[in-house]
Amino acid sequence: MERTLIIIKPDAVQRGLTGEIIRRFEARGLRIIGMKFLQVSEALAKKHYEVHTDKPFFGSLVEYITSSPVVVMALEGTGAVQAARNTIGATKPNEALAGTIRGDLGLEIGRNLVHGSDSVENGQIEVANFFSDDELVSWARNTDAWIFE
Repeated sequence: MERTLIIIKPDAVQRGLTGEIIRRFEARGLRIIGMKFLQVSEALAKKHYEVHTDKPFFGSLVEYITSSPVVVMALEGTGAVQAARNTIGATKPNEALAGTIRGDLGLEIGRNLVHGSDSVENGQIEVANFFSDDELVSWARNTDAWIFE
C-alpha cells in the first residue's frame, strides 16, 4: 500500500472546508492512517518546502502555510499518491477539472486548498516529516474488500 501526505491548507481550514475535503478522500477509498490539526512551525514549513528554497516564492509559501492552522493526513491505499492527486486536481484551480477539490472549491493558485505528495518517494518523506511511526495506524476496514482487489 502506498502512503501520501495531504495538507488541508490554511485557506481551506479558514473557509470551513476541512470536512468536505476529508470526505472526498474517504469516498475515493483512501484510508486515513494518521491525522492532526496543527500550527505548522517555520522550521517545519522550511523543511517541507525545501525543494523550493531557491525560488522567489519560497518566502511566501512559508509565510502562508504558517499563517493559520492546517490539518495533515497520512493516507494509505493502492496507488494512493496518484489517486489523491487526481482527487485534488490541477495545481491552478482555474485549470482543475470539475469534480476535483480545486476545480470545485478553488479559484487561485495561491489559495489552492490542499497539498498532496507528488511521488511515492516524497509521500514517504513527507509523511515522516509530519508523523512519527507510533502516530500512524495501518488498519483494515470492513469495506476494504469492496475497494481494493
